[in-house]
Amino acid sequence: MTSANPVTLPLSGFTPRHFQLTVAGKVATVTLNRPEKKNPLTFESYRELTDFFLAAQKEEEVKAIVVTGAGGNFSSGGDVFEIIGPLVAMETRDLLKFTRMTGELVKTMRACPQPVIAAIDGICAGAGAIIAMASDLRLGTAETKIAFLFNRVGLAGCDMGACAMLPRIVGQGRAAELLYTGRVLRGDEAERWGFLNRLVARDGVLTEAQALAAELADGPTFANAMTKRMLEMEWAMSVEAAIEAEAVAQALCMQTEDFARAYHAFAEKRKPVFEGN
Repeated sequence: MTSANPVTLPLSGFTPRHFQLTVAGKVATVTLNRPEKKNPLTFESYRELTDFFLAAQKEEEVKAIVVTGAGGNFSSGGDVFEIIGPLVAMETRDLLKFTRMTGELVKTMRACPQPVIAAIDGICAGAGAIIAMASDLRLGTAETKIAFLFNRVGLAGCDMGACAMLPRIVGQGRAAELLYTGRVLRGDEAERWGFLNRLVARDGVLTEAQALAAELADGPTFANAMTKRMLEMEWAMSVEAAIEAEAVAQALCMQTEDFARAYHAFAEKRKPVFEGN
């Protein structure tokens, strides 16, 4: 897939200043774009990314989102001098404002109906690893280096939902190891552990992520959004409650035109063309 020039999302009017945004068809690609410093985050980029995913919740044209980094790296996390330095001088009230603000980024990523796919090459550390973790799917390379570095700067591993989400992805013991040690999880091991859905060639990770996003965007997007919502909700449900919730969700999906389209296409021995309604 070839990315289009940066554009404004059709309905939200969102124009970023602290990352690149391209839209090709029904796929938006967010590129963290400070390659000279391995794409670190700043106070401003945290807020703008949160605003973007909040806007995506109301976006009807874009059906899938890819997040990546420029220059051969995903993200080195919070900028040492633009974030960590100022945090040392803050009082508790302002520190709590900051930690709640960073958590909002994960909340908005999880709340937007579009599947979010992380295309991860090179360094993926700290808050960068959190953004990858909060994505729905993750593609990486053999050169991918994932690290939850919070303990390396004297902080707990419980940052931006890591203690809730990471064990569900890689298992409790493996998550504990990563969060206690801050060690690097390399691409091949990350795939074995289930953090990465697949490994691809370094020069193809973005292309494959965009192709996967386009495939999902061409699917039954109402149903995909329902799947994402139920994956989120059922973390806190009993099996019995989850079965009932899924019964209601699936009944709603059975009322969509896409469900009827799939049936008629099957009956006529052709591929269905989904429209997301």
